Amino acid sequence: MIPKIAMIGGGSWATAIVKMLSDNLTEKEIYWWMRNTEAIDHIKKFKHNPHYISSVEIKLLPDNISSNIHSIIEEADYVILNVPAAFIKDTLSSITAEDLKGKKIVSAIKGIVPEDNLIIGEFLHEIYGIPYHDILVVSGPCHAEEVAFEKLSYLTIACTDLKKASNFASFLNTRYIKTNVSDDIFGTEYAAVLKNIYAVASGICHGIGYGDNFQAVLISNAIREIKRFVDAVHPINRDIMESAYLGDLLVTAYSQFSRNRTFGNMVGKGYTVKSAQLEMNMVAEGYYAAKCMHIKNNEHNVEMPICKAVHNILYEGRSPHIEMKLLAEKLN
Repeated sequence: MIPKIAMIGGGSWATAIVKMLSDNLTEKEIYWWMRNTEAIDHIKKFKHNPHYISSVEIKLLPDNISSNIHSIIEEADYVILNVPAAFIKDTLSSITAEDLKGKKIVSAIKGIVPEDNLIIGEFLHEIYGIPYHDILVVSGPCHAEEVAFEKLSYLTIACTDLKKASNFASFLNTRYIKTNVSDDIFGTEYAAVLKNIYAVASGICHGIGYGDNFQAVLISNAIREIKRFVDAVHPINRDIMESAYLGDLLVTAYSQFSRNRTFGNMVGKGYTVKSAQLEMNMVAEGYYAAKCMHIKNNEHNVEMPICKAVHNILYEGRSPHIEMKLLAEKLN
């Protein structure tokens, strides 16, 4: 039986994964939901997404692209969720647990659900009753823009059932995408949330004039913060130096394509949070994550000075210059 895979979301990362799935040689049928009907019409007519990485050729059948989320999900064996975490509840508002029953749900979302303060796997399990063995997580390091250029990139697919992780990974392998598998769905998801906060911190530091030497110290402290937190939340045997953790942190903190670094850089240069958000046409997940993780860490009381500094700047109105100077005294 030919596997059927549904993509939910119309942004750059969704477009990149659709490209991977299309370029992969394993037989499959791909479906794509997005809210924007004008974009759908454009893709059907011109074979590219008009708003995100538009150089990518879309090879899907026109009838497989729709703004009807029910019809797309109904067809699928695998449902890939790929919208900003802040919008996931609205996106799935008309979807019931019964609609998702028996399907494998793949999170390609690198964020945390605001207000609920749940990573996507926890949200799917608690709200929709999806068993953890049917939840998969896609981790980087991998920027959509480099996928568009077919630059060699690596993905980690996590699932408590490693066979399911391997099966889904087989749909993504191409000459420019290599995949690894992991059983750490909690650690990889939390690491993906946290690295966006550290990328915001990196951008802020760059914006106020700190150099490469300080950035190196900042990020070496950041990976230790990630380790302390994920070990507290889900203590299993994991190697924090693997690419799903350290690699994803590095590319998000340093890359020119990192929207979180860009957002932080604007704040560091003196933009207000609101003006920085308005100037960007993509969501910086680190903004929402900073508040959610601040609240989440009240439960665990892990030492996380970088996360605290970013929260203070974004939500408490603290001066980036003063907050980062205070943070610098705590790093080693």
